[in-house]
Amino acid sequence: MFDLKVINSVLGELEEERGIPRERMIDAIEQSLATAYKKEFGKRGQIITATFDLDTGSTSFNQVKLVVDESMLKPEPELDEDGEEIIVEEPEEEEEGEKKVRFDEEKHIMINTARMIKKDVEVGEELIFPLEPKDDFGRIAAQTAKQVIVQKIREAEKDSALAEFGQKAGDIIIGSVQRFERGNLYVDLGRVTAIMPYDEQIPGERYKPGERIRAILLAVEETPRGIFLKLSRSHPDFLAGLFAIEAPELQNGTVEVKAIAREAGARSKIAVYASDNHIDPVGSLVGQRGVRVSTVMSELGGEKIDIIEWSPEIEEFIEDALSPAQVMEIKIESEPNEETGERGHVIAEVSPDQQSLAIGRGGQNVRLAAKLTGWKIDIVSVGGEELAKADTDGETEIKSESIEGADIDTIESDDATTTKPDLEEILEDEDDTKDRDMTEDTEEEDEIDTPEEAEEQLAEALDEEVVEEIEEEEAEEVEKDK
Repeated sequence: MFDLKVINSVLGELEEERGIPRERMIDAIEQSLATAYKKEFGKRGQIITATFDLDTGSTSFNQVKLVVDESMLKPEPELDEDGEEIIVEEPEEEEEGEKKVRFDEEKHIMINTARMIKKDVEVGEELIFPLEPKDDFGRIAAQTAKQVIVQKIREAEKDSALAEFGQKAGDIIIGSVQRFERGNLYVDLGRVTAIMPYDEQIPGERYKPGERIRAILLAVEETPRGIFLKLSRSHPDFLAGLFAIEAPELQNGTVEVKAIAREAGARSKIAVYASDNHIDPVGSLVGQRGVRVSTVMSELGGEKIDIIEWSPEIEEFIEDALSPAQVMEIKIESEPNEETGERGHVIAEVSPDQQSLAIGRGGQNVRLAAKLTGWKIDIVSVGGEELAKADTDGETEIKSESIEGADIDTIESDDATTTKPDLEEILEDEDDTKDRDMTEDTEEEDEIDTPEEAEEQLAEALDEEVVEEIEEEEAEEVEKDK
């Protein structure tokens, strides 16, 4: 009936590729055979089990009956004149115990009868009765067995995936891009397919099918349709995981990541701390000649990363968080209140040439600093004029009209300033521009457009040289005659 060679080959493949144990698949085969037997030859209410011998290919079927007594049974139902059962509401039992069942001769056996078969049997035990072996199942029974096996395989795959990836939640994993559908990216992880939603992707990144991709495993959830794996490349923990791969100091706990503020694809700030005074936490993440931070930036598509040292002194921490801008003074307006959940509020005073650096493009720098520190930050000028406000929830208000000469959208480097250029420098630049324009006009007049013009100019040049040579020879002859 069974081709044992094919069965062993399939079981080995499922165990190797999908991680389903052989014993689990044999149990699925036995359940499918028992279901097919009951469908074809069994009676309603029967409990049938099957035992499959993988060495010989033989199958034995058994019927299981539960041993009961009168205390475990419900009374027989009362019938009305039409023969219908009269439903009587039973009072709720005060003591919690086993619920009573109605006797069914196909799955129950009374204790007195059971002791005729087995003397030492007790109430609640199961008796097994062998059934006549069958192997000629019909089409419906075979289809039922197939559905049972498919369902058991799916359950085993789900359990195997949960056992494998359930412990990897929060870790960085590598997969290959499968497809892009309705904004969601499907990533093949081998046994299962994970999903990266649109809001968990880095803006501007493009993925090709088959391309290797690295992401953090955010969540592992069990759903009725299977296991759901959620990936992310925009989560702050992904940035910390990438640095942990590059910096051994993070892996062994010597350096600790205290806080991360990230706007994926644009800019991030990460605050690190080292308990050992002999270790530079910022240098550990930057690496020799910036090789470590450069590797992380290339993985994130060139995202800018500011690495600062965490400090328990909030003034110093906020001052470093606003880097590359240099802050003149930090004033604490209000302390955080844990009972009401209110955040602390500080005012950062900056000089005119540091205003744009402190605020950043579209308020990005002060916004990230507020997220990183957990404090509300106001940027003011030396005279006390308010320039920008940033809250910890990402809301930023910029009063750009108060910043004279500042170009917030273009200033991003450490060398950028907001000072106005001198009038003499502007005039010199205009003179240089005019000189360049005049030179370009002269060059355009001397330009050669066609080969004929080139030949004419070459002939003229040769003629001039010949004339000069003749004039020189004549002059020499005149001097000789003299």
